[in-house]
Amino acid sequence: MRSDADAAQLADEAWFETARIVEPPAKQAISIRLDADVLEWFRTNSDRYQSKINAVLRAYMEHERAKKRP
Repeated sequence: MRSDADAAQLADEAWFETARIVEPPAKQAISIRLDADVLEWFRTNSDRYQSKINAVLRAYMEHERAKKRP
């Protein structure tokens, strides 16, 4: 087993006193129609292709929201 001196410094007693649990937002199962080549590309390029598709959609959503802010 490997020992990593930097990792040992990440979580000391003070860190645990201020740490908080952050749960990811709940996901909702849906049915969506995607072009076959788009779906194949995500499946071939990621083990977690559904999460990647969600991340791309989130980035687009946040970009569009930012454009509407004054």
